[in-house]
Amino acid sequence: MKVRVWDLPLRLFHWALALCVTISIVTGLEGGNAMQYHYWSGYTLIALLVFRLVWGVVGSRNARFWNFVVGPRAIWRYVHGDDPRPPNLRIGHNPLGSLSVLALLLVVTLQVASGLFANDEIFNQGPLANYVSNRTSAILTFYHTTIGQPLIYVLVGLHLAAIAYYAIVKRQNLVRPMLSGDIETVAGAPAARDSWGLRLLALLIVAAGGVLAWWISSLGAVGGY
Repeated sequence: MKVRVWDLPLRLFHWALALCVTISIVTGLEGGNAMQYHYWSGYTLIALLVFRLVWGVVGSRNARFWNFVVGPRAIWRYVHGDDPRPPNLRIGHNPLGSLSVLALLLVVTLQVASGLFANDEIFNQGPLANYVSNRTSAILTFYHTTIGQPLIYVLVGLHLAAIAYYAIVKRQNLVRPMLSGDIETVAGAPAARDSWGLRLLALLIVAAGGVLAWWISSLGAVGGY
């Protein structure tokens, strides 16, 4: 039985987030003129994160946080081979996957937020760096470059490793559903709502996030992170 598991806005968010994180990593390592693209990808990430936060409340069933965020006991049971979910509800993020999603969203949010206040004291300065003390800016710059960046590498690496593990060991393709939105599952599995009205709502949320990102970028005379 084929069921819609991921709505279109969530799928677009997923691939846009992957693209922007990749651009941010590459341009941050490159430096120089590439930093302008680093700034733009960072501002785009603000809009994407605003969308995901709101979509976790008003989005389709499998996008909502209440539907996949579980406690340590459920994660522990899942790791030990005991999936606490009924068979017809074993779609979307599994208990361990939910932890990965939350960790990645948190770390990307901290990376973007710290970048807004960062200052390398040479060429690049975040738009909000002048709104905090030099000490605070230095601490956030240290986090952005020395702590947050490796954390991003680790979480992205774990994410890719999990995809490979499911493909090779469990014979489950996790990429295809994130492209098509559909998954083969047992009867009685609830489908995610993916109407055009919901998609229009998603577009409005992204637009609001874009306005917020533009406003933040305009606060700094130099801009960027």
